[in-house]
Amino acid sequence: MDRRSDKRQPNIVLVLADNLGWGELGCYGGGALRGAPTPRIDALAREGTQFLNFNVESDCVPTRSALMTGRHPIRTGALQSVPAGLPQGIVPWEVTLAEVLSRAGYATAMYGKWHLGDIEGRYPKDRGFDEWYGIPRTTNESMFTEQVGFDETVVDIPHVMEGLRGQPAEKREPYDLEMRRRIDEELTRRSCDFIRRKAPTDQPFFLYVPLTQLHYPTIPHREFIGMTRKGDFADSLAEMDHRVGQILDTVDELGVREDTVFIFASDNGPEFRRPWRGTAGMWTGTYHTAMEGALRVPLIVRWPGRVPATRVTNEIVHVVDLFPTLASMAGAEIPADRPMDGIDQTRFLCGEQEASSREGFLYYIKSELRAAKWRDWKMHFVWEVEPNAGPIHLETPYVFNIVQDPKEETDVNAAQGWVRGPIRKMIQAFQDSLKEHPPVPPGAPDDYRPG
Repeated sequence: MDRRSDKRQPNIVLVLADNLGWGELGCYGGGALRGAPTPRIDALAREGTQFLNFNVESDCVPTRSALMTGRHPIRTGALQSVPAGLPQGIVPWEVTLAEVLSRAGYATAMYGKWHLGDIEGRYPKDRGFDEWYGIPRTTNESMFTEQVGFDETVVDIPHVMEGLRGQPAEKREPYDLEMRRRIDEELTRRSCDFIRRKAPTDQPFFLYVPLTQLHYPTIPHREFIGMTRKGDFADSLAEMDHRVGQILDTVDELGVREDTVFIFASDNGPEFRRPWRGTAGMWTGTYHTAMEGALRVPLIVRWPGRVPATRVTNEIVHVVDLFPTLASMAGAEIPADRPMDGIDQTRFLCGEQEASSREGFLYYIKSELRAAKWRDWKMHFVWEVEPNAGPIHLETPYVFNIVQDPKEETDVNAAQGWVRGPIRKMIQAFQDSLKEHPPVPPGAPDDYRPG
């Protein structure tokens, strides 16, 4: 029996996979077909609501910015991954999800990949998290020290880092290939320890766990090598499923299942580089494109008694929606002094309304508008099916009905051209907002303030 089911503010556990395509998990048509059943995440989907039309940004940095701020990255300036030592991430003026939840009384912790700032003042422990352990940038840095010609006199050795609120962040283990194999085990161990420390208290907690699988180099913990007999990718998928199961078990064993919103999602579509290339299932494309395979990723939400179980929905939801939705559930206040792109989806999520509160969104890659999605349609202004294939700037945009044509193969601009009107109006409204509220410039300094 849950001893805290009458608690007003729910705990929030948000697990974010890295480069996990729509088609990898069993509940999304992958699993055994990808060499590794995913029983724990599949069971989570049955216990909650599974989203088939959850949309993100083009890659790691912009999606994490959108998640943490509730604003599209074209506004925040967090447009792309940047090497160490150069300005990157979100400026201190931006307000993070962790900050609004902390102000609402939550204990907060993050264990995993940040990618939104790698200097003092921009680490997670400076942005609303009480404690943090993980990597400030990206997983492919784990390959640096073993690459030909690596020179530590011009490039710092990457490290896993740790930090507590109000204290300087400290370097821990070098982030090499051996640590890359072990890191998700350690992130999960610390996550479970945090839950054990906070669950018995009266304080609600927010736990953010951005795991590193399945980002390249996609190699598993040594205990999972050969587990599937289908190769490193399948072994890593099996490991990820196991890690999610460990966190779920800890929530359940401590009696806070009924009072915990448990979210599992991915940051972007699958990897396009071989030999680590993933799959988006029935959709075309990978991340770094505007195809549906880049936009759509898994999202599963479990909140027993509040979020309907066994529900599967194809309604449009966007990653920016998580900020206001979780803030609403927590009774937290969101910023009122800036445009917020996220929409509070609490009523939809909890089954109080059938349709999503969102009809569409714009999709930028860096600062370029690539596409717009509205209801069952998608309008492309720039056509690039594969990353780095040479984008084609279209004189006449392509329009696809993505229900009738999920592979985006048949332009219906003429046959269903009426949809151009509402899509153009949506674009104009957003771009008018950008003019009224100019975006944060990429690489802006810490003292940046709008105006």
